[in-house]
Amino acid sequence: EGKVKLDEFKIIYVAPMKSLVQEMVQNFGKRLANYGITVAEMTGDHQLNREQIDNTQVIICTPEKWDIVTRKAGEKTYTQLVRLIIIDEIHILHDDRGPVLESLVARTVRYSESSQQSIRIVGLSATLPNYHDVACFIRVNPDSGIFYFDYAYRPVPLEQQFIGITEKKPLKTIKIMNDIVYEKLIENAGRSQILVFVHSRKETVKTARAIRDMCLEKETLGLFMRNESASGEILKSEADQTRNSELKDLLPF
Repeated sequence: EGKVKLDEFKIIYVAPMKSLVQEMVQNFGKRLANYGITVAEMTGDHQLNREQIDNTQVIICTPEKWDIVTRKAGEKTYTQLVRLIIIDEIHILHDDRGPVLESLVARTVRYSESSQQSIRIVGLSATLPNYHDVACFIRVNPDSGIFYFDYAYRPVPLEQQFIGITEKKPLKTIKIMNDIVYEKLIENAGRSQILVFVHSRKETVKTARAIRDMCLEKETLGLFMRNESASGEILKSEADQTRNSELKDLLPF
């Protein structure tokens, strides 16, 4: 009949950070409003009561929140309506929070098999070299369910360069990697924007500090931001206001 049966399904979108959860709520909320589909946030800071859950078709939440929900026997009535689970940034399986995602997937697969209800699991990542292994873990059909978008899909061509590191000791390996990253940053400083990808939030802080310290030591910070620039003032202002000690330490640079 061309109508969406709103009371017959739930979609769960799992995102690792509350800021990303809120962003997805706004994004999907606007896109799906014309279909009468309600999108809501469910995190430690934002709870949903039973009536709100009943009237919501797309729930955006953190892994920990959905883990708690699926462990509660009283929540089975609406978790049974779940037809699709989307796990964003699925590469956090490699992070400290990986076991939470593993338990979510295992619980979903077990329920799907025991109830004979089909629940689709979709994993998304921009930094996942072993995507075949992860696809196998979430029960993806390798012939039809894996979608890999390489640099050829980019609107702007991307040059790739691979640098091998033969050092075996972890600490020395990390130092060599940071040195290489610093050299590449200096090569492109002031010419274009630069993104450095790492595998976890913890590594983000460590890498940023290593680069900051090398720039201070070699007096090259000025290559990335002019003294007394508007951007610098904004970053200093944000650093003064944040409660996060890591951001307070890194933002001014």
